[in-house]
Amino acid sequence: MSVWRVILALIFPPLSVLDKGCGSVLIVIILTLLGWIPGIIAALIILNNPNR
Repeated sequence: MSVWRVILALIFPPLSVLDKGCGSVLIVIILTLLGWIPGIIAALIILNNPNR
């Protein structure tokens, strides 16, 4: 997980997980619409997962 990805996750979470697949982007978009903090948390968890 690079520093730029973390900064991007803090500013606009869906954009930081674009290369992780459609499902991940959709989940982060929904959580970001429900609240900015849940979107950030989901993006950071997805970025930190080494299997994806």
